[in-house]
Amino acid sequence: MENSPNDLQDIEELKREIDSLREENSKTKRNLMWKVRKLEKDKILTENEKIRLERELKSLRGEVERFRAPPLLIANIIDVIDDSRMTVKASTGPSFLIHYSKFIDEKSLVPGARVALNQQTFGVVEVLPSEKDANVSGMEIEAKPDVSYEQIGGLEEQIVEVKETVELPLKHPELFEKVGIDPPKGILLYGPPGTGKTLLAKAVANETNATFIKVVASEFVKKYIGEGARMVREVFELAKEKAPSIIFIDELDAVAAQRLKSSTSGDREVQRTLMQLLAELDGFEARGDIGIIGATNRADILDPALLRPGRFDRFIEVPAPNEDGRREILKIHTRKMNLSKDIDMDLIVSLSEGCSGADLKAICTEAGMFAIREERDTITNADFMDAIDKTRGTKHEVDFEKEAGVMFG
Repeated sequence: MENSPNDLQDIEELKREIDSLREENSKTKRNLMWKVRKLEKDKILTENEKIRLERELKSLRGEVERFRAPPLLIANIIDVIDDSRMTVKASTGPSFLIHYSKFIDEKSLVPGARVALNQQTFGVVEVLPSEKDANVSGMEIEAKPDVSYEQIGGLEEQIVEVKETVELPLKHPELFEKVGIDPPKGILLYGPPGTGKTLLAKAVANETNATFIKVVASEFVKKYIGEGARMVREVFELAKEKAPSIIFIDELDAVAAQRLKSSTSGDREVQRTLMQLLAELDGFEARGDIGIIGATNRADILDPALLRPGRFDRFIEVPAPNEDGRREILKIHTRKMNLSKDIDMDLIVSLSEGCSGADLKAICTEAGMFAIREERDTITNADFMDAIDKTRGTKHEVDFEKEAGVMFG
């Protein structure tokens, strides 16, 4: 039986509907799969965020617990009596006999050490670092400076005196024992700024393999009464621990200026610090392999008590270099520089009269900068002339009277 045209048309429409449903079903399936994958990614991200938040919550809870914990008392050990008891002096004043745990390292429990105590039980919670380690943060401490005598020019006489005063007692103390004299306690280097006082101190520390402790005297000036004097004591104690060592006190006039009758409370505190420094210089007999070097630009204002024999036994002037000294210093600073053949070193030396060692180093640096500015590999005589003019402030001086005449008729 043959199908009628209407039946065929119905079949075609049905097929089209089926195809449309299949295509729509395929799109729906793809959309559902994309949503499933997106949900899976969101699930992973959510789980990771949950883990992160749990960790942060745990950290915050720990921080809250630390804030809830009572503060600890700071005390100093007076004496260790036996394996479980010791006497301590609290920062609040009174002394206590307390018990301590065997889990704490007994080697660190020595008289003078700082410990933290529980406020309720007064048990030792932990051993704190040395107080002077926190107070000497303003110092420059070098195990062995990298400065040698070869890097210092024009100070031959000063180098000999520094060797005799500081280096010999540290390297050959038996020479003084044979002669029967005590070595000098310290030396005072004085002279204009930039003449090499710090370099001298670093060089002698290098030659003696000594720890170099540099402190600017203004660091001794503290806000509260007694803090400066305590820091002075701690500097000398630190030097004794790290012996052989050299204490270099720069800008000594900051605390060692002459004492006057009329003074403010701040001046009196500086004077207390000075008296502590004098006491340390006097009473530091058993200082071992320790040298003391002071430096100042104003030796004329120092207190006479500091300058008497037995404190600073030698005074070494470090003047501005003469012509030969300037030539030696320029040789040192131009040793690694790429100089052209037309360099007239005698002319540079003559034009740099009155310059210190630091000024000469600045001249060499500026000459190199002029060459770099013009994209050259070599430094010429003209570069040094420009550098001298710039450093000394004499380049292209303006005739103000002439300019004023031009401007105002």
